[in-house]
Amino acid sequence: MITRRQAFLGTGGVAVALAAVSAAALTLGAAPLTLSEVVSVLLGREAPELAATVVLGLRLPRILLAAVAGAGLTVAGVAFQALTRNPLADPAVLGVASGAAFGAVVGQLAGLEGSLLAAFGLSAVAFAGALVAAAAVYLIAAVGGRLPIQTLLLAGVITGLFFSAAITLIISLVDLARLGGILHWLMGSLGTLGYRPVGVMALGCAVGTGAVYAQARALNLLALGEESALQLGVEAERVKRVIFVAASLLTGVVVAHTGPIGFVGLIVPHAVRLAVGSDNRLLIPVAAGAGATFLVFADTLARVAVRPAELPVGVITAFCGAPFFVYLLRTRFRRGLA
Repeated sequence: MITRRQAFLGTGGVAVALAAVSAAALTLGAAPLTLSEVVSVLLGREAPELAATVVLGLRLPRILLAAVAGAGLTVAGVAFQALTRNPLADPAVLGVASGAAFGAVVGQLAGLEGSLLAAFGLSAVAFAGALVAAAAVYLIAAVGGRLPIQTLLLAGVITGLFFSAAITLIISLVDLARLGGILHWLMGSLGTLGYRPVGVMALGCAVGTGAVYAQARALNLLALGEESALQLGVEAERVKRVIFVAASLLTGVVVAHTGPIGFVGLIVPHAVRLAVGSDNRLLIPVAAGAGATFLVFADTLARVAVRPAELPVGVITAFCGAPFFVYLLRTRFRRGLA
């Protein structure tokens, strides 16, 4: 049973961490700013014109984009892990992010860029791609209603490779003038300018996160096994459908505007679970805040590591996530839990 103190400490802790990392991110970059300049700009006080342009036009929308994307990918990871009862489940590992990327590439080439309606359209086609990939993984991996780790990972690899091959085929036919932007986006990038994608992504992530959180108690009961959950009144098949659709929505709407950023949904849920336990009623909100903090930090590191140039944030998360994935995989096999 979650106590008010646990909820307050968990959510309050990640909120403070996110605020601190975001404040640091606003001051760091190719044009360093002081904290007083940032505060003046945010409060509407008199400040240098350069500071106002950098903070409001470049860094603030990027930080908001990173926070929303990190929260969305993390909640999707929590949902997949809780549903499959497998800590290795993640939108990237399961191939769902590749499906979303395929949909987004098709949408970009179809001209879904620029306007607010186009942003919604791009999110919709990416969501469709993610949903198709998630359904394919489930149909391939399910054995007697169970999702064994070996089958699940192989299904994810197969699905991811299929959609990656489809993306390669499409971009090989694209005009070279458009290829550079797509390739940069495919590495995972938060360089999209403006607040429009932030708003669209925030709306989609709010709907997806709300749907996942509404199933938090059911997911807790499913951890006991489907038969036990059924006896306690949980409709397992309905919960599976809701979670797969909601997690696909979260993945699709994020990938549509940031590209496929891997391993966020793998690293953060596992780390938060070690800290606050497996009760999804607390795990979901705390993991969302931790995911937002992690991606803001990773993007800030990507911006300052080789300045004035910058790295794609997907490179940073991959360097963090790949060793972590190997550690989890070897630990599970060593304990005989696979």
